[in-house]
Amino acid sequence: MDGLNRIDTARMVIGGSLMRPLAKMLLVVLMGFALSSFQASATESQFSTSPTTNNGQKWRIGYYEGGAHNNYYDYLVATMRGLMVLGWLENREIPFEKDRDTEALWQWLGENVKSDYIEFPKGAYYSAGWDQDVRNTTRDEIVKRLNEKSDIDVIIAMGTWAGQDLANDRHATPTMVMSSSDPVKSGIIKDVEDSGFDHVHARVDPFRYERQVEVFHDIIGFKKLGVAFEDSLNGRSYAAIDLIEKVAQNRGFEVVRCYTQSDIADKTLAGESVKNCFEELAQEVDAIYVTVQGGVNSETIPELVAIANEHGVATFSQLGSEEVKYGFLLSISRAGGFKPVGLFLAATAAKIFNGAKPRQLNQIFEEVPNLAINLKTAEKVGLYLYAAVLAASDEIYRDIEVPQ
Repeated sequence: MDGLNRIDTARMVIGGSLMRPLAKMLLVVLMGFALSSFQASATESQFSTSPTTNNGQKWRIGYYEGGAHNNYYDYLVATMRGLMVLGWLENREIPFEKDRDTEALWQWLGENVKSDYIEFPKGAYYSAGWDQDVRNTTRDEIVKRLNEKSDIDVIIAMGTWAGQDLANDRHATPTMVMSSSDPVKSGIIKDVEDSGFDHVHARVDPFRYERQVEVFHDIIGFKKLGVAFEDSLNGRSYAAIDLIEKVAQNRGFEVVRCYTQSDIADKTLAGESVKNCFEELAQEVDAIYVTVQGGVNSETIPELVAIANEHGVATFSQLGSEEVKYGFLLSISRAGGFKPVGLFLAATAAKIFNGAKPRQLNQIFEEVPNLAINLKTAEKVGLYLYAAVLAASDEIYRDIEVPQ
């Protein structure tokens, strides 16, 4: 089946009808914002976000991640900018780190950002480098430090690995879990409204991945959706496979799975596993939902895009619009980039500094979605775009760029 035939259904689905589901989706999201704000106002109004010291001393923040990931860098930058907006940090430009190296960013923050309220201890940065043995050692080292030294007032647990390692009863230091795909399914928190631990807060957007798959299906109308992911607790959580299956059941399309390796130190092996899955899936599906995992990165994306485009398979990036810039067909981008979620996380930290228990604070923050599309990729897979699709697109890329 060639690309034109595979996505003929898109032409029937889109013509005049796309704006209705997108408008409905945005309405639901905005209603979610209103409800979340209402719920938060009753429980959080007693806690200020104004800068304050820790009994005359600066608050000391720690950081722990499972390994390098672009999203982690973006979340950390956004949170720091949010703290600048709220007056906790000196307002200054954060230089862009080409490699998105959170350790380099942490060092820069500690050496360059002035504050009367917060400091970033050089020795309070930890990364497991996606190595399970290092993870085990690092986790125990951090927990011991939190319990015995008590020299970290709040620790950022960036990503699922870090969240799983610190959202427990082994310590009581306030812990903010960020950039975890599904903190409920991965066992980090009890549910979206209750972390289950007084010292734990994990930001959640419970319907984000359902929205993505629904919009993808609205536009393409695929019959078979390919999903490549690691067949592990974390891998299934990253891919949101349960939510994908739920949408598939409701809408009547088939999900075709292919298993990869993700959370491993050998990124070459992880990348090869994803490329092999793309080759396999492209033979039998109409579309691929490109999940966040170790093997989808700047080195592999050009090859993954080429495989999908060669077979006329539509793609959707779970991560966001940056990967659309590099050639995946579609994604839901963040309105305002990471700024809104950064302000939410900064305000959460500020309330903790002002006496709130992390468990008391609202965890739900749903981002208003924007549609991103790559026109060159649409041309390559033979997708004819009606005006309604372009009208609904907030980010339009006309060429396929090469990741730097």
